[in-house]
Amino acid sequence: MSLFADAFAWLFSPDRLTDSPSLPELVGQHIFYTIVSVVIASVVAIPIGYLIGHTGRGREIAVGISGAARALPSFGLILLLVLLIGVTHKPQAAFIAFVLLAIPSILAGAYAGLEAVDRRVIDAARAVGMTEWQILWRVEVPLGLPLLLGGLRAATLQVVATVTLAAYIGLGGLGLPIIKGLALRRFDEMLGAALVIVALALVFDGLFAIVQHLIIPAGVSAGRPKDVRPASSRRRAVVGLATKEREG
Repeated sequence: MSLFADAFAWLFSPDRLTDSPSLPELVGQHIFYTIVSVVIASVVAIPIGYLIGHTGRGREIAVGISGAARALPSFGLILLLVLLIGVTHKPQAAFIAFVLLAIPSILAGAYAGLEAVDRRVIDAARAVGMTEWQILWRVEVPLGLPLLLGGLRAATLQVVATVTLAAYIGLGGLGLPIIKGLALRRFDEMLGAALVIVALALVFDGLFAIVQHLIIPAGVSAGRPKDVRPASSRRRAVVGLATKEREG
């Protein structure tokens, strides 16, 4: 418990506001890297995911690429890109690494959301004369929003955690106190920075929960509707129907 007390004492020390860089500045850098990386990954992954989900083509390739990208070691990828691009382009290398790590979850959420839409709904939309473009934007996209937001949520949380590694190549962020604390054996500083990262992840997670509640229409779900009747009621209904048939 004393370590946690020391960590909170480090967090709320006035020195955190006067340090260079200060704690708010490090938090701002962390948020900036996260948001920019997720936005770029969304611009790349969502259209591809919608194309795959709507046409049904290329799913196996997307699944394979997503699985391979998830297996990439974050730290090794960042260092590799820094070596390939050059030490003078470290921010670009870091952003590329974060984007590559965010794409799989967003891509999976995009195409899985469209694939989960009941085919009977799409057939009904075609039957009333809707074009493929109208079916995509008026039927499939709204019904696939829950899974897409789930993918964005997972990608954001992964990037929040991975951006910590940006400090290893001198880009700041909340990983900087952890690296400095490790070198100086300042465990209170390391734990304090880790607690801020956890709090930041919880804030992003809560924001996605609020967005999901606000923009997803009531009653929209990505899966099949559940039968809300209890099992005993269904059994009684079947027994009653069989009895009526015998009486008839």
